[in-house]
Amino acid sequence: MREFWVASGHHLTRRGDHGGLLATPELIMAYLARPELMPPADACPAELRLHAHLLADPLRPVAAADIAALVDADARENWTFMVNFRDRLVAAPSLEAVYVSLARKGAGDLPPIFLSQLCHLILRNALEGCDDPYMLRAAELFYRSQLATVHDGTLLLADAEVIEAQQHAQADIHSSPLTAMLAPSKAFGEMDVMDDDNAWTYWSRSDAHAMVMNIGGNPKARTGLTRVIERWIAHLLGVTVKVETVASIEDRDWRWFIGLDSEGTRIGNALWNGAELEGNAAERIVALMRLTIEDVRLVDERVGTRPVYLILASGADRVVRLKPQNLVAGLPLAATADLA
Repeated sequence: MREFWVASGHHLTRRGDHGGLLATPELIMAYLARPELMPPADACPAELRLHAHLLADPLRPVAAADIAALVDADARENWTFMVNFRDRLVAAPSLEAVYVSLARKGAGDLPPIFLSQLCHLILRNALEGCDDPYMLRAAELFYRSQLATVHDGTLLLADAEVIEAQQHAQADIHSSPLTAMLAPSKAFGEMDVMDDDNAWTYWSRSDAHAMVMNIGGNPKARTGLTRVIERWIAHLLGVTVKVETVASIEDRDWRWFIGLDSEGTRIGNALWNGAELEGNAAERIVALMRLTIEDVRLVDERVGTRPVYLILASGADRVVRLKPQNLVAGLPLAATADLA
């Protein structure tokens, strides 16, 4: 079986009999190694002691007095959050259960990076055994922001963080107008656009996020995104859905939509209220999809047998920030639905 997404840390977890991931001391230790929790050079003795004790025993109980003893207010805040988060992960029946609870009840003061990391871990578990690189590349949208651009009439998505790093590295090279004019016109620098000739190379660089998704011109890329959404919902909620891309919402009696990001939600609200879309809002739609729930008994009566429309869009800065938690919180399920 091919390995992928080693950086997710899935090897630091354990899969339970129910198929969900369980937190381990090794996973907690990885969190302790984050920059926010590494004591600075001028940290007080109490913080150095707390960090050392937890590195030796990541599940060690931490009393309120241990945190109150820290001199720095920011350190007290960071450690309060971390200990509460750790205790929640360890006590939960699975990481998936923690994520569903956060999605439905709100993440509160949870830093977005932690929610993305949870998504990365859970999605790696959900996609175990997947042999479709198009599907795996599409899944990166769930936990990595993407920069959208139109090149030769086709909408492409590339990892926003990778592009930013490339731009910084190339700043000096393209500092003069003449150099910039002579620069190659290839979209996103030297990044490869995934196609049937190079898709096989994804396995060796899945953690590099260095392949461009041709969401506008390659049906396999769009299908990959729909399959990931299906797998995500089935894994977290035990609900079987069918997702397909559509060119537009032709349904005059559409009942429900889920914005997969802030801009998608804004566009959906405007369409729902019959308002005209402002400016180039329609051009910012990255994907429009139709979702149907297989078992109609699980569907909210307000929706019935009607489909659910999914709207993914880029912001004014051309960045796509998909919020996979919206698929959990926004799915129109009946209050009596017996979910796995």
